[in-house]
Amino acid sequence: MDDLTQANVKAIQRLEHEASRVRGPMDRFADQVSRFCGSPAFFWVHVVWFAGWIAFNARSGPGTFDPYPFTFLTLVVSLEAIFLSTFILISQNHAARISERRNQLDLQINLLTEQENTKMLQMVDRIAHAVGAIDDQDPTLQVLEQAMRPEKLAEQIDRAAERKA
Repeated sequence: MDDLTQANVKAIQRLEHEASRVRGPMDRFADQVSRFCGSPAFFWVHVVWFAGWIAFNARSGPGTFDPYPFTFLTLVVSLEAIFLSTFILISQNHAARISERRNQLDLQINLLTEQENTKMLQMVDRIAHAVGAIDDQDPTLQVLEQAMRPEKLAEQIDRAAERKA
């Protein structure tokens, strides 16, 4: 079991590596910026920067370049917010693409597993009939032996959601 698990982990790692390899430099840069922006260091850099800016410019005297109400600071912060939000959105879009790929992979594996289980159930039923251990009265068994149709299941889910709304 450990060998199978290790093989699966390595396969997923290869998929993740391949997905990150095809990203462009802008995507990689946006991910790095987003990671830094979500760190405590980012917070503390800003605390020190803004406190220093305000303390320096709140005093009267030579060298102050942005007196109260700190209009230039407001401009800098606004520009920073524009760029940071752009980088974060780029990073989130990339994460959404990876998530969608994982969802598709998960769906395909689930469908394949369901098809395999249905086929095995049909084979076991034939074996049971051959050895005389027949249970034709179980309606659940009859339903499970039928191949699942994803589009019909999606329709049922949609109808159930509409009834809830």
